[in-house]
Amino acid sequence: MLFTMSESNILDLLLSVTHTLQADQDRELDRRGLTTARTHLMWVLFHGGPATQVQLAEALAVTPRNVTALVDGLEATDLARREPHPTDRRAVHVHLTERGLSIMETMNAEHTALGSDLLAGLDEATVATTIRGLEAIRANLERLIAEHEAARAE
Repeated sequence: MLFTMSESNILDLLLSVTHTLQADQDRELDRRGLTTARTHLMWVLFHGGPATQVQLAEALAVTPRNVTALVDGLEATDLARREPHPTDRRAVHVHLTERGLSIMETMNAEHTALGSDLLAGLDEATVATTIRGLEAIRANLERLIAEHEAARAE
């Protein structure tokens, strides 16, 4: 297969895109007084609805203690609230507040608009090829990470 860019150029470009997206996200979250971790939890609630702290810990791949601290912070800023679980007396459901829901609706609209803006001027074939290429790169990266972790564990 013939490549017009070297493999390291592609990696450098992916790293640059990642850095640019992360810096932009950090600025936007800071402007709203949010952190990446709190926003991720809110994103899970926005798209999945109320959840227990155990479910949130699993979804975020963090410890329940970490979720407790995140929810405490969101409650303190009126972005989320805990309510008794409807069927389990030992558990609570975490919900977005109206303020939290409003912020997430705005962020979701911005997310959609940015996705559209990033594809502006690209034809459908280019978009489809880019998606296939990025999915393949992600799959390769996940495989390489798993192989690396398995080798380290031996």
